[in-house]
Amino acid sequence: MTGAQALIESLKRAGVEHMFGYAGATICYAVDALANAPEIGYTLVRTEQNAGHMASGYYRVTGKVGVCMVTSGPGATNLITGIATAYMDSIPMVAITGQVPSNLLGRDIFQEVDITGAVAPFSKHSYLVKNADDIPRIVAEAFHIASTGRPGPVLIDLPSDIQQQELTREYHYPEQVSLRSYKPSVRGNELQIKRVIGAIEQAQRPVLCAGGGVFLADAQQELTEFAERTCIPVVTTMMGLSLMPSAHPLNMGMIGAFGSQAANQALTDADLLIMVGCRVADRAILSPSTLQERTTIVHIDVDPAEIGKNMTAEIPVVGDVKVILGQLLERAQKGGQTEWLTGLQEVRYQVRHREFPSTPGYVFPGHLLRQLSRKLQCNAAVVADVGQNQIWACRHLQLEGPRFLTSGGLGTMGYALPAAIGVKVAQPNRQTVVICGDGSFQMSFNELAAIRAADMDIKIILIQNNYLGLVRQIQDTPTYPAGPFGVALDGSPDFAALAAAYGIPSRVLSEDRDVDDALDEMLNTPGSFLLICMVDPKATTND
Repeated sequence: MTGAQALIESLKRAGVEHMFGYAGATICYAVDALANAPEIGYTLVRTEQNAGHMASGYYRVTGKVGVCMVTSGPGATNLITGIATAYMDSIPMVAITGQVPSNLLGRDIFQEVDITGAVAPFSKHSYLVKNADDIPRIVAEAFHIASTGRPGPVLIDLPSDIQQQELTREYHYPEQVSLRSYKPSVRGNELQIKRVIGAIEQAQRPVLCAGGGVFLADAQQELTEFAERTCIPVVTTMMGLSLMPSAHPLNMGMIGAFGSQAANQALTDADLLIMVGCRVADRAILSPSTLQERTTIVHIDVDPAEIGKNMTAEIPVVGDVKVILGQLLERAQKGGQTEWLTGLQEVRYQVRHREFPSTPGYVFPGHLLRQLSRKLQCNAAVVADVGQNQIWACRHLQLEGPRFLTSGGLGTMGYALPAAIGVKVAQPNRQTVVICGDGSFQMSFNELAAIRAADMDIKIILIQNNYLGLVRQIQDTPTYPAGPFGVALDGSPDFAALAAAYGIPSRVLSEDRDVDDALDEMLNTPGSFLLICMVDPKATTND
């Protein structure tokens, strides 16, 4: 058995059913072995960065570690953004890169880069394989590290000569992995659990703040049950959107600079903040020091490095979020409706039922997205890109069942379309909708070829305002006296013609009165569809 064959056999033993990649000279032996493994599906991406995003989307709807494989040099460096995006959002991923022959490492030969060194700051771990006999162990460890504790990407760099090398001993894939220096906490400290319950009993205005870590721990049910039993209102970070139905009476929405009024008011007035599976990022909490001065902080997270990084927690609890919420449920007392909660619900109702402005010749994003919410299937996946389109989606989508996905940590433009492909590969029958701007779409529309090749059914809502809208919005403030510069998307293609070139039907939408009909056409057309929505360039996320 060669190293390449050992790699593919190990991936099968790890339960891999699909990979995303782009072949090149230094990874061809592994690709050749993959060709003889029909158990593992393969999607050819059109640029390596998107292999990482597809693996991310695949994981986020299946819970299975995403896998991508590319060649050395520019193939590996192109994948860096996909790895960094996964790292910032704690997505478990195993990224495999080809490498030049091991005896030539360090000589700057054709397509050589130190990829393990390059990704060190934003990968959970990395391996440079030096012996084919080590491949089964390394693959098993990579999947274990990627998927346990705080999840994240792990890189395996595999020189081409090691792929050719014959194993010198019998192939053996470890059934169990035990790393002496890596023992993530699972169960929360019982004393700290008691302190959390005591803080809840004393609080007058408690708030639960839930983040993407709740999804990663598969703890949505426990979160909802805990909130309902204690009658504590819930706010979410961007990565926590869709943890609870938007209409749930305890769901106040997203916090932060682009969050809802009810959520931010809850955070401002709270005397107890219980953070569950979230970090204190600047977009979510603008002034952590001010908040901790007036509020008792409980921080529950699997990663001890996150606790105290940006805001001191009076009661830290380290461990698996699902397990800890279960521990809290064992002790939690039944709570009741309070005057404060009723006030928050009134504010939330007013925001959810506001009237949107209308401008002739344009579609208002709030109206578009509210209507989309009403038409989505209960298990749909909605993948938003980055920019104004992301903020509008966060603010105006009312999701009662669908799963919301986006790039929250790194804020990677071009994420949505390839991530949606990952979703569709994993679950072909799941309704999948992409929301993107004309800037972000042009960073990944080459993946329409991957959609066409697999005859996928992905609905794409393209918000076109002919600008890098969020950057323009930022530049159009007194902080930047020169005003908007370098943000006009001049030279953009005819998006309808572009879609037609890939065999994808489209429609241009430019009036609010036509939104319902256009959405029905998009959702009811077999196969993929591009809905091009003309939005006023002056529209902002504050409208």
